[in-house]
Amino acid sequence: MAALQKIRSKGGLLIVIIGLGLFAFIAEEFFRSIETTANQSRQQVGKIYGKNLSTQDFQSKVESYENVVKFMRGVTSLTEQEATAARDQVWQLYVNKELIGHEAQKLGLTVTDGELQQVLNEGTLPALQQTPFSNQETGRFDAALLKNFLNEYDKLQSGTEQVPQQLQEYYANLYNYWKFMEQNLRDQLLEQKYQVLLYKSILSNPVEAKQDFEGNEVKNNISLVAFPYSIVPDANIKVSDAEIEAKYNETKEDYRNYLESRDIKYISVAVTASEKDQAELTEEMNNIATKLAQTDDVASVVRSSNSLITYAPLPVTKNAFPADIQLQLDSIQPGTLKGPYRNAGDNTENIIKLIAKTQAPDSIMFQQIQVGGETPEEAHQRADSIYAALQGGATMKELAGIYGQTADSTWLTSAQYERSQIDDENARFISAINSLGNGQTTNLSFAGGNIILKVIARKNPVTKYDVAVIKRTVDFSKETYSKAYNDFSHFVATNTTLKDIEQNAAKEGYSLLTRNELYNNEHYIAGISNTRDALKWVFDEAKPGDISPLYECGDNDHLLLVALTKVHKEGYRPLEEVKELVRASIVREKKADQLAQSLANVKSVAEAQAVQGAVTDSINDIYFGQDAFIKATGSVEPALSGSLWEEQNGSFVGPVKGNNGVYVYQILDQTKQEDEFNDKQQEERAAQLHARNLNNLLSDLYIKAKVVDKRYLFF
Repeated sequence: MAALQKIRSKGGLLIVIIGLGLFAFIAEEFFRSIETTANQSRQQVGKIYGKNLSTQDFQSKVESYENVVKFMRGVTSLTEQEATAARDQVWQLYVNKELIGHEAQKLGLTVTDGELQQVLNEGTLPALQQTPFSNQETGRFDAALLKNFLNEYDKLQSGTEQVPQQLQEYYANLYNYWKFMEQNLRDQLLEQKYQVLLYKSILSNPVEAKQDFEGNEVKNNISLVAFPYSIVPDANIKVSDAEIEAKYNETKEDYRNYLESRDIKYISVAVTASEKDQAELTEEMNNIATKLAQTDDVASVVRSSNSLITYAPLPVTKNAFPADIQLQLDSIQPGTLKGPYRNAGDNTENIIKLIAKTQAPDSIMFQQIQVGGETPEEAHQRADSIYAALQGGATMKELAGIYGQTADSTWLTSAQYERSQIDDENARFISAINSLGNGQTTNLSFAGGNIILKVIARKNPVTKYDVAVIKRTVDFSKETYSKAYNDFSHFVATNTTLKDIEQNAAKEGYSLLTRNELYNNEHYIAGISNTRDALKWVFDEAKPGDISPLYECGDNDHLLLVALTKVHKEGYRPLEEVKELVRASIVREKKADQLAQSLANVKSVAEAQAVQGAVTDSINDIYFGQDAFIKATGSVEPALSGSLWEEQNGSFVGPVKGNNGVYVYQILDQTKQEDEFNDKQQEERAAQLHARNLNNLLSDLYIKAKVVDKRYLFF
């Protein structure tokens, strides 16, 4: 009882303690929720119509697209520039899909399977011509080839058909490639539907059509006198702050930023090879040239040389090599060697050994049967039986059908394997096709199974080269890089403000450069690769006046220092930032008024020529409906063309205020075109002219969708 009484006496305090405990628990959950939300927000690469795109989802899309690119090019990896271009393309495809999809959903627009199949059957879209399903005879997409492949792939997935591992990987990559293309094709068709709907909604009318026709019906030759605004000194024009403010408010939309940007100053140091570095590479290349001249095993020499160009024992066309190597090939005799020699164009030392030169077909049609088995031995035995049956008179089609294959005729062109990394098995496969004559057959044995090949046709003979190329970049040494780094690092450490850098950069041999209106979607600063950290600093960390750390960037061959000078926020640029631009527009208007007033009483070209600053010109073939370009002022002048309306031959016209000057002119000759007015055609033409305004459609939708692009934080 005493204990209960004590608890009762402390009841108010207990309520407070319990309340504080509950508050702490709730607050902990609240702050944990905020932290979770913030972490999720930090992992978003972008936003469209309020819909977030996570880094994981974006990276997944990028990897899918990169696999498509690698498959199409026959390569196993992409350069940094290619990877950046791939990420840009994926982002653009995603944004376009979301923008168009948002509008199409409101309109009820879709692409049906039937519509997609119709497009495939027609096979006329340019994108389809680039796929592996093009008929080599016609050069057009062949829907039957695609259907056959998809059937083969289904059999492969069901396990009813055994093929070598290498072919399984190829089929899987080709299938993924096609699924990407199919989705991309659907998106294109939906965008086309949406655009056609918009274009068809733009109409003209008979009155406008008649005016448009008449505006291009009369051709005029004129004698012109121009008065460029430059003849009036700027000092003669007075502009008040009140006028500037009024003009700014009137034209405020001209100074609106839809995206944030930054103004920066920077120093970029490109590290290059020293004379010592160049001499050492030349000595190494001389040793390689000696080995290459004395051996028939050129493949091992090329492999050990660190050449930028690999070697495969296959005759290839010139297109397999860079342009500088192509220029050398016909000047070298088979069995001889050229180099080492320097090519300044790509900063390389080069050696070329031409092993053989021959005429060979550029395109070969072949059939194949892939032969698998539970073990390699079983596959070899089965292939021997198939090959024997072929020698006995059986056909490829008959035998392929037994194993669930079609043995369709396929064209192999040089372009399909040149410039690709070719392993030993692929080299054997291609060599076999190249070496067979029309109607000849061979049985190729690989680790995972066999392939029976038969050549059907050979065409387009071209010159091919079996050539080994050693191409080495003239690189700097670690010692050279260390010196450049230490020198620049000392400069950065002793110049800690922008004022210091501006005063001392040139003295130390560095160039301080300016870049205004840098956007975060540009990826690079000063065109240098691997500057993501610097870009992130500029947009996410720095304040005006800040100096960045020293960045090592490029291909580990550049040093970079950045200073942020100004931030341009999204929205209207403040008057103080655009004051000079506004002033310039007012000055131009006042000059126009002043010149026009001085010409008010001029009644002829001769009188105008007597006015100080006059520039005389003759312009032929000028129409009311077409903007005129005036050489005297270097400007397109719509107002000048517009002033021709209903003017008669011999008329004196002016003064006309233009973009770069004031003009007076006399019509010397008028020629009326003999075209007959067709109201329907002219209405269509006028509607098409209006439809040009739709060229900025995606830009307008982009702004409307409030797209947020934060790729620079992650990629």
